[in-house]
Amino acid sequence: MVSPTEIQMTTNKAYSHNWFLYNNLSQITPMPPAWDKTASGPSHCATTPSDCTAVYKYLDSQSKALTSYVGSPLWSVVDGPWKLSAFNADGHVSFVPNSKYSGPIKPTLSQFQLVPFTTDAAEYNVLRSPAAGGQKIDVGYLPSQDAPAKPAGSSPLTAGQNPLPGYTLDPLYPWGINYFVMNFQSNTGNGPVIQQLYFRQALAYLMNQQAVIKGPLRGYGTMTQGPVGNTPVTHYLSPQQKSGVIFPYNPAKAKTLLSSHGWKVTPNGVSTCIDPTKCGPGIKAGHPLQFNLPYASGTQWITQEMQQLQSNASLAGIKINLQPKPFNQVTALAAGNCKVAKIPCNWDLANWGGGWTFAPDYSPTGETLFMCGAIANSGGYCSQTNDNYINATLTTDNPQGMYTWQDYLALQLPVMYQPNGVYSLTEIANNLKGVLPQAPTLYINPEDWYFVK
Repeated sequence: MVSPTEIQMTTNKAYSHNWFLYNNLSQITPMPPAWDKTASGPSHCATTPSDCTAVYKYLDSQSKALTSYVGSPLWSVVDGPWKLSAFNADGHVSFVPNSKYSGPIKPTLSQFQLVPFTTDAAEYNVLRSPAAGGQKIDVGYLPSQDAPAKPAGSSPLTAGQNPLPGYTLDPLYPWGINYFVMNFQSNTGNGPVIQQLYFRQALAYLMNQQAVIKGPLRGYGTMTQGPVGNTPVTHYLSPQQKSGVIFPYNPAKAKTLLSSHGWKVTPNGVSTCIDPTKCGPGIKAGHPLQFNLPYASGTQWITQEMQQLQSNASLAGIKINLQPKPFNQVTALAAGNCKVAKIPCNWDLANWGGGWTFAPDYSPTGETLFMCGAIANSGGYCSQTNDNYINATLTTDNPQGMYTWQDYLALQLPVMYQPNGVYSLTEIANNLKGVLPQAPTLYINPEDWYFVK
């Protein structure tokens, strides 16, 4: 510590300035001194690390008392532009300006409220007819299934026809990538199959991302082709990832990949291995290409995408048994590396629908997702070449290191890339200003908002 308001950090070797700033310093959250306490009184976690466990347990226990959020001596300590004025566990939450806030942008609204809805349809009904719901939504969303399809060739980043008068439509895409996971460590018997690059490539040729964007997403989606996000376009994205489609839809190529590697391809049936020397290590004669794929239910375009993949895969004799499940059940099954977390590895494929968002680790360097043994490396993909490339992105600001790594991993298919669907087709009342542009990191800043007459 240099002074009460300044600290100095010394690293053990040279690291990328971008990585250190965006993936390390960005995750440090200062805690108010008022939170340095336990049930018995003030603690000294700030200076005595051994006190921190008790402090954490106390704060965690207090966080579960939802009715205490408003007026709590703990949770009333805020340093931002807003403070909580009402809280309901069903999602009704209200904020008012924090009169003690000294920051550069102070709220002009007297309050803002978060209002929950049980379904897309209920929210859309209020947007279309405020009187019917007894309230008006100033910032809401247009359900993707109710969005008019965009004309062919139009940019997914711009708004198409807006069915709601009095509102401005603005698509919001998260800074991230979308994919579903394949379990390289599966103990169902399909682990050795998933480990074969030719099989993952065959499946990629059957994942028709462009058709999903044009159809279920109604033009509001971008392709995911590698481990670095392409929306918005940043200096992180390699030139190769900006040009062309790496795995265009091609069932014939998928069949050729399988047949040339020892599989008897049975369209609309189940392909089986007839030459284990070509199928790959651990794959026995007669092994079927049959997989269970649990996916998060409740999002219409994901359901339609999975049904389309099931149909496409059947053309090459890959039988996919779809299993719609609640989001939390899919993530409980597959959102962590099963061997690292020491949980069952008895699954093959899984899709929670949202992939990964780069926040608060804003630099897409991949050590969290794709290094051998990383907890968020859900499928357990492991390659020393990949690890070496990732390590290079952590120690230099030269963009070529990032380009080399992502171009390699895009072809390796450690996950099955799928379209990055629009996060929100945001509808903004025309008399409300300051909402745009929306943040791809999915933060909102109501202190910037104001009404005009």
